[in-house]
Amino acid sequence: MKMPEKFTPGLLLSILAAFAMAGCGDKEPVPFASGVFEATETIVSAEANGRLLTLTVEEGQAVTADAVVATIDCRQLELQREQLVVRIANLDTRVTDIGTQTAALDQQIAAATRERDRVVELLKGGSATGKNLDDINAQIAVLKKQKAAARQSLTTGNKVIDDERAAMQVQLAQLDDGIARCTLKSPIGGTVMVKYAQAGEVAAMGKALFKVADMENMFLRAYVTADQLSQVKLGQILPVRADFGADGSRDYEGRVAWIATKSEFTPKTIQTRDERANQVFAVKLAIKNDGFLKLGMYGYVPAKVQQDAGTASPAHK
Repeated sequence: MKMPEKFTPGLLLSILAAFAMAGCGDKEPVPFASGVFEATETIVSAEANGRLLTLTVEEGQAVTADAVVATIDCRQLELQREQLVVRIANLDTRVTDIGTQTAALDQQIAAATRERDRVVELLKGGSATGKNLDDINAQIAVLKKQKAAARQSLTTGNKVIDDERAAMQVQLAQLDDGIARCTLKSPIGGTVMVKYAQAGEVAAMGKALFKVADMENMFLRAYVTADQLSQVKLGQILPVRADFGADGSRDYEGRVAWIATKSEFTPKTIQTRDERANQVFAVKLAIKNDGFLKLGMYGYVPAKVQQDAGTASPAHK
């Protein structure tokens, strides 16, 4: 085939370059780091033994933090509490009024004291002897010792009752805590991912009831190679792109919240910039979910990393 006169070699090279640029124009460079979106998941378990009276959550339902989500039958604990309250009230009837119990001795001491004064006057007039005074003083001393012994005995008895009451108060607090644990609250706000039990089943302490995930604050767990690690630091702001397949993608702002201290083998589903690297470091980027991100969705940091890293304080792991 004869080449047209105006189809020069320079023009041919220009056409081939244009075709090459058009062929790779839509191909996005290998991302700086890629991974999947995760969320903080919490398994909520029963904190008491008994039958599940209610379990109001359903899979996919949004729950708020501290919202009551389940109740467990705790009638036996309530009966034990009522019995303990009665026992504590009965302790008050056993407490001794020390003043009332020693009132008789006080009267005897007062009478003996008046008798001693009378003997002293008689002794001055010669109508009494020293023995009479010694006898009455001995009597007063004995009465005072009896009063001291009685007060000590009654005080000890009341202290025993007080100690018993304190022990019962601790038992009462334990029962109150057990009864409170029969009302289960969601520890975090989020979306119920899995429901493990149904109302009417018997729950045991520690038995998983449901799993809730914080879908508002999500993470992209991405992987970087050792040479890329020097370009990432805690608090750094990086662009994150979520892949929605045929529906395109959405861009988010991610903050580096955690960097692994140890390397691991490259996950088979993760592409890295250097395909020959077999050791990578996991990185978590905190992202505010606008409602479109889902667990397990693919996301990545584009090839061009922002160099003007943010200096915000790193989030908790």
